Amino acid sequence: MAHARGATGVEPPTRRDGHAGRGRLIAGSAAAGVLLAVLWSYEFVDHVIGANVAGALLGEDAATMSIAGVASGLVFAFVSGLAGTFTACNIAMAASVGPMGQASGAAPGSVRPLLRPLGLFTAGVVGVSALYGAVGVLIGPDLPQLSTGTAGGVPVRLLQSSVVFGVVGLAFAFLGLASLGVVRDPFRGRPAARVVVLGVLVGAFLIGRPYPLFIKLFRSAVESGNPLYGAGAFVLQSLGNVLLAVVVFVVLALVTGGRFLRWFAGGSPRTTAVSAALLIALGVFLLVYWDLRVPSMFGFGWFPTMPYN
Repeated sequence: MAHARGATGVEPPTRRDGHAGRGRLIAGSAAAGVLLAVLWSYEFVDHVIGANVAGALLGEDAATMSIAGVASGLVFAFVSGLAGTFTACNIAMAASVGPMGQASGAAPGSVRPLLRPLGLFTAGVVGVSALYGAVGVLIGPDLPQLSTGTAGGVPVRLLQSSVVFGVVGLAFAFLGLASLGVVRDPFRGRPAARVVVLGVLVGAFLIGRPYPLFIKLFRSAVESGNPLYGAGAFVLQSLGNVLLAVVVFVVLALVTGGRFLRWFAGGSPRTTAVSAALLIALGVFLLVYWDLRVPSMFGFGWFPTMPYN
């Protein structure tokens, strides 16, 4: 029996075509994550960009300046977070745009719904940052993240980073696969909950971050012995880190009169594919970089390197 054809005489896409397209999307996203892990230069991001931007904003060398008092610490927290803008945090922010658009329920001619998804995302970021800041001050130097020791030749603080970013990477990759229907989606029909969880994952970056200026801030908070200061400083660090991406998101929404939001809110296959690709690429990048490339720097396994690494 001949296959059914559409009015144009072209055979309609089959389920197999859909599976093949989804497979190509996943493979391409994973490949992009691996490539980013190979190309990534922590020295360029942390020292050339981060330290120089922080120094320019603070008016002195951020690495050597003294954090004298709570006010100075809070300013340092926000500035060092802003200086660390060019990190994986903002890939996560870009990957969150689709879910935020779907959670906005944007109506024609309306930009106000933008505030809801941003509020949900920020709540996730702030909740984790504040809790870790307070708990970190209470635990103090016993945290691996503040250790100056090594284990098997690997800095203890990087062991915490590898574990945390490995888990966060798995979570991002899972969310990307879930949005494509490859695995069960725990947030199906609950876009607001998805946005909050994405914010929580971005906030969790602090738990693994080995960024020198962040460690300097962390030690200052521990020395103060004030959990509220720790919570406030960590919140400002995280907010500074995602500020640029938030501004870009808001500007795009305003300039397009809300069309940018409505495009994502429609939940078309194309918007789903964009969000899923970013989530999978980010998840693979975190896993490969922190659990393959970083260990290889200390003689555990092999990983390709670039001339500037």
